[in-house]
Amino acid sequence: MARWIGFIIAILVGVSLGLGYGWIVSPVHYIDTSPDTLRIDFRTDYVLMVAEAYQNEKDLGLAVRRLALLGNLPPSEMVSQAIQFAQKYGYAEADITQMQSLWNELHALETRLKTAVP
Repeated sequence: MARWIGFIIAILVGVSLGLGYGWIVSPVHYIDTSPDTLRIDFRTDYVLMVAEAYQNEKDLGLAVRRLALLGNLPPSEMVSQAIQFAQKYGYAEADITQMQSLWNELHALETRLKTAVP
């Protein structure tokens, strides 16, 4: 029984020292982290949130500004990547449909802008 008590005390001391070091001595400091540093799964969730907001607000300019936070790719390309990821990893069909709707609007806008430039 004394072995188990010693083992449990050693585990508790190790966990306490690890947490103390991680939280007090050397905690992680994130400074000015932006959405463009997100992994693809979180970026897809972000694009989905933008698509949901667009469905409610119908403000394409605001959607483009929100997507611009993800990097310097064209907005339709960002949405396209998110759709591909969502299809691959089994997102709900309603979510994919919302992102597809946003992609259609962005693609139409980019086409209009390309044809408007002489």
